[in-house]
Amino acid sequence: MYNSIRRLAIASCIAAVFATASVSAANNPTVGGAAMYPTKTIVENASAAKNLTTLVAAVKAAGLADTLSGTGPFTVFAPTNDAFAKLPKGTVDTLLKPENKAKLTQILTYHVVPGIHTAAQLTAAAKKGGDSSMLTTVEGEKLTVKLADGKVWVVDAKGGKAAVTTADVGQSNGVVHVIDGVLMPK
Repeated sequence: MYNSIRRLAIASCIAAVFATASVSAANNPTVGGAAMYPTKTIVENASAAKNLTTLVAAVKAAGLADTLSGTGPFTVFAPTNDAFAKLPKGTVDTLLKPENKAKLTQILTYHVVPGIHTAAQLTAAAKKGGDSSMLTTVEGEKLTVKLADGKVWVVDAKGGKAAVTTADVGQSNGVVHVIDGVLMPK
């Protein structure tokens, strides 16, 4: 009897794990009105999002599409088109020019952190650190994650802030957090 109950309990736990995984995949947030598929890469999903077209164009201009389509895993803080529009007039056009590829690459890789950092993990790390924690970007500089006003904020090296507006968008090679500002390295 004990073994039968134990097997039933184990089977129930396994079923719950698979059900949770299915629900998580089914509940992946949409971005820019597009479904985001946890089986697609960061670049594939971002290319489908209407509000990330500037980011996708920048990633392609910087030659980072192959990298962000690779195995990763990566955590990407993805600025929306509106975030790029907040930059001074002409900034995006200037950055997209071939002669500015190094600067564009520096800015974009400043939005990427190695590994997977979910919103829950970012929040827990910030709480442990007194409402802030640090992440090292692929670019090499630090980002600060802060908790304020019930939101997760990312603060760049110059003190600029961006709020996470859509968190935990699962990808086959990482996770994306959509943000409302462009982060700038030193």
